[in-house]
Amino acid sequence: MTARGQVLITAAELSHLIDAGEPVTILDVRWRLDAPDGQAAYWQGHLPGAVYVSLEDELSDHTIDGRGRHPLPSGRSVEAAARRWGVRQGAPTVVYDDWNRAGSARAWWVLTAAGLTGVRILDGGLSAWQSAGGSVDTGPVTPPPGDVTVAYDDLYAGALPTLTAQQVGDVTLLDARAPERFRGDVEPIDPVAGHIPGAKNLPSGSVLAGDGTFLDEDALAQLVPDHDGRLGAYCGSGVTASITVAALASLGQRAALFPGSWSEWSADPTRAVARGDE
Repeated sequence: MTARGQVLITAAELSHLIDAGEPVTILDVRWRLDAPDGQAAYWQGHLPGAVYVSLEDELSDHTIDGRGRHPLPSGRSVEAAARRWGVRQGAPTVVYDDWNRAGSARAWWVLTAAGLTGVRILDGGLSAWQSAGGSVDTGPVTPPPGDVTVAYDDLYAGALPTLTAQQVGDVTLLDARAPERFRGDVEPIDPVAGHIPGAKNLPSGSVLAGDGTFLDEDALAQLVPDHDGRLGAYCGSGVTASITVAALASLGQRAALFPGSWSEWSADPTRAVARGDE
């Protein structure tokens, strides 16, 4: 399987799996900056058999202080949630959303970093599924319990790399926020505007085509700046940077995520802040 095929699945490929009766767990991860709770939208229409996943409650741990606005959940929490969602050992898991691949990329990152295999993002999300003629169901879904296991001590320590605030200067660092936030022209969420010194701006939206699918390999490769093989990515709170990490993974390039991102960095007044295009 190609690097792209290990990260992404098309609507046609997913439809084929379902029609063939193959076991597959489908997770609906609706999340938007302006509507973080996607459950109401899920009830109105979701892929058949899809289980709703709350990014705020199940893919983050808000009891942790000092790690930004969306701290990573513990391995024990990921294992319990994945079993509740019906994720099974040896069966593929498909994650999708309805907004810029943010929710699905976060789920892909968390589950893959926890050591779970076969997790793929539905390329183009819900709109791609519906455009391909896929049906939707309404109401909640309660799947049979899953059986996956997470090695708690190894969570985020190897399956996918992470960066701390002290390590961001050791890599070619990509800032996945919009250009105006990178430059420091505006900052609608965090108390300080600007970016981490030395970072390069690669907005997460730039890796997607107009229909919400990931750009092809050639187009993606043209966006990636020159680097020595050590890449990192951050955003406001570690969510949309997962889109960038996924795009790079689809090229076979490994990038570390700074989970706390700008929300963690800017919370410390002793840390330097850069503004402008560079």
